Amino acid sequence: MEFIEILKAILFGIVEGITEWLPISSTGHMILLNEVIRLKVSEEFYSMFEVVIQLGAIMAVVILFWNQIWPFGKKNNKEPLAKSGAGAYVKWDIFKLWFHILVSCVPAAIVGILFDDILEAWFYNYQTVAIMLILFGIAFNVIENKHQGKAAKVTTLEGIDYRLAFWIGMFQLIAAIFPGTSRSGATIVGALLLGVSRTVAAEYTFFLAIPVMFGASLLKGVKFLAESSLAQGEGMILLVGMVVAFAVSLLVIKFLMGYIKKHDFKVFGWYRIVLGAIVLICGIMGII
Repeated sequence: MEFIEILKAILFGIVEGITEWLPISSTGHMILLNEVIRLKVSEEFYSMFEVVIQLGAIMAVVILFWNQIWPFGKKNNKEPLAKSGAGAYVKWDIFKLWFHILVSCVPAAIVGILFDDILEAWFYNYQTVAIMLILFGIAFNVIENKHQGKAAKVTTLEGIDYRLAFWIGMFQLIAAIFPGTSRSGATIVGALLLGVSRTVAAEYTFFLAIPVMFGASLLKGVKFLAESSLAQGEGMILLVGMVVAFAVSLLVIKFLMGYIKKHDFKVFGWYRIVLGAIVLICGIMGII
């Protein structure tokens, strides 16, 4: 395998690790990157690669937030299922969080399983990416201006009930259909509209990514292996991309959680608008 392909895999991993967590659309950036720098792999492998590489990114969330998402253990158990016995090791508050997350996953899961190939054929192009980058960039700025100076109604993860979880899931559905929306961007915009604080919206988005991305990766991986097989070097490309995405994600998640404690999301909104405009211009000129 050529060394240049490993360098390309590293670049793809860096882009995935950065854009998966910032609300600027990882899928959109990966599509655009693939227009400029193509891996020497089959179309079937790349279709699987751009999804399964997310496993590296999601493992960063699992490690960074382990104490907040692992529902077993007696230490720091704020809401044990029982005062003694096995129930004392069950963290009921975390189980409830996962029930809410599963509710949020339902809309996108149904659409993804039933219409994945159709949606990819229809919408995975630079026009859709550019339009959604711009639309949700505008949405970020409008929502932030509207909520400036207002106190959030929901300031803890426990404040997200089943109704809120469902509607956040409906916003995530938009991202499942239209690349360029950003899964994190859609869920954060939805959560902010529903009165959730920036910090809680970001954390819930991270946790929501765990089943969504594991599920999408499993679906794509199984489908690929059922229809194709790894060519020489493709396994290494996938592994390198995942490892790099994991390392970069660790840094980006820490940065974002620190950033939103003092700043709003407007900078990401403007970035999306500018990038969307550049993509449209490049597409019209035939550059991509």
